[in-house]
Amino acid sequence: MNGYLPSGNRRCGVTTLDRPPGTPAATTPDVSLAQPRSRFLFPIVVAAAVFQAVLQTVIVPLLPELPHFTGAGRTAVSWLVTVTLLVGAVVTPIFGRLADMFGKKKMLLVAFSMMTFGSMLCALSSDIAVLIFARALQGAGSAVIPIGISMLRDELPRNKVNGAVAMMSSTLGVGTALGIPFSAMIAQYSNWHVLFWVTTAIGLSVTLAAVLFIRESEPNPSGRFDGVGAVGLSAAMIALLVPITQGSSWGWTSGAVISMLAASAVLFTLWVIQQRRNVNPLVDVRALVKRAVLIPHLAALLVGFAFFGNTLITTQLLQGMKGPGAGYGLSIIAAALCQIPASIAMVLFSPVAVRITDRFGSRTAMLTGAVFLAGGYGIHAVAGKPLWGVVAALGITAVGTAIVYSTLSLLILVAVPRQRLAAANGVNSLLRTSGSTICSATVATILAAFVISGSEHSTSWTGFSVAYLVCAGCAVVVFAVSILLPQGRTPKHLDLPDLVRRP
Repeated sequence: MNGYLPSGNRRCGVTTLDRPPGTPAATTPDVSLAQPRSRFLFPIVVAAAVFQAVLQTVIVPLLPELPHFTGAGRTAVSWLVTVTLLVGAVVTPIFGRLADMFGKKKMLLVAFSMMTFGSMLCALSSDIAVLIFARALQGAGSAVIPIGISMLRDELPRNKVNGAVAMMSSTLGVGTALGIPFSAMIAQYSNWHVLFWVTTAIGLSVTLAAVLFIRESEPNPSGRFDGVGAVGLSAAMIALLVPITQGSSWGWTSGAVISMLAASAVLFTLWVIQQRRNVNPLVDVRALVKRAVLIPHLAALLVGFAFFGNTLITTQLLQGMKGPGAGYGLSIIAAALCQIPASIAMVLFSPVAVRITDRFGSRTAMLTGAVFLAGGYGIHAVAGKPLWGVVAALGITAVGTAIVYSTLSLLILVAVPRQRLAAANGVNSLLRTSGSTICSATVATILAAFVISGSEHSTSWTGFSVAYLVCAGCAVVVFAVSILLPQGRTPKHLDLPDLVRRP
């Protein structure tokens, strides 16, 4: 009887590889032991991950002034956020699969180059069409985290992998928290183009460091790249995310929104059928329905929603003017500084997720993170609380996000074969990005529904409480589905689950 099983055979730097029935077992040297490791891999990919998260958020404080700077309408300017999220959602699983097939360093450099070139275009131009194209290029940065996690697993000593992966997972929150004050300070005290000259310099530095100090991983070129699947996934994601991001301005019952959502459902159905029939699919959809993979992906979607809500809702609340509506009347910089403790919390508590998983199992870690998320949003939902209560709620929610994000990455590490790891992490990142995109549209709709009569820009406390409670509901669902996880422990010395065929 033949079947694929995770390999536990990594003895003396030798791995048993996939072989046809009746063929003598072959051995291949463990690349991570046969070649010198990339000493600077971890700091480079962490810096790059923070950089891409900063790029996603730096535009947010500029949005109110960009119509004046560019001469474009607010709808056009809103695409400077939408297009980055949209491209990131589309390219992440595609880049992940290409990285598995042709080399992770190659695809990492492609992502770095696109991010940097996009920053340079933003620094040089005020034309809205050029800026939208540039922000689309920057969306390729979303592939950095899943590819980086896969590289860390390949390169680092086994006892260092879990902690490094946890830190990589926290960079999304760190970069988001740093990007807003960074952007606000430069925009307030200098020309807004300077912001993108700074990010261009950072991008060039990261790219040069990667060229010099990171070695290429061993590619797995077996099979062909699924171009039809890539086009199908891109079309389905565009048909889904565009109406979600534009629904509040187009109208949720408009013909454009309804028709695009219907088209998305049809395209996803056709794409799944095509993937199941393909010998070399872009995404292994059969593996997606397995509990060990499905639950982390579902949790990624929900926590992506909840994480983005912590920043998006709170930023608007802190900057809201005191008066008939909710708000604390803080400046852009002051509001951004209130979120720095949350960034610090994510850095500090990402390693805690590893300790919880090592000692009590991944299910306990996921449940713990979900409890912190729900508790933080419970505090957030209290109307009229003092400013210190807002900062505390930000921190508690960030702790939950750090623990869940880090645990998700560890779950994917042990559930997916090495040859598909970057692609699987790409899907997980895709779902996190999709959750954030859905959150943006949902929050905009909720807050607009609770605008105080006679005041165009003031939202009631009830509106903010409802938005926070929706995020709390996501955390409750994460808790519920995490109960279904097996109470396994991720080994401290992580064994790579290469596939072997049992004769």
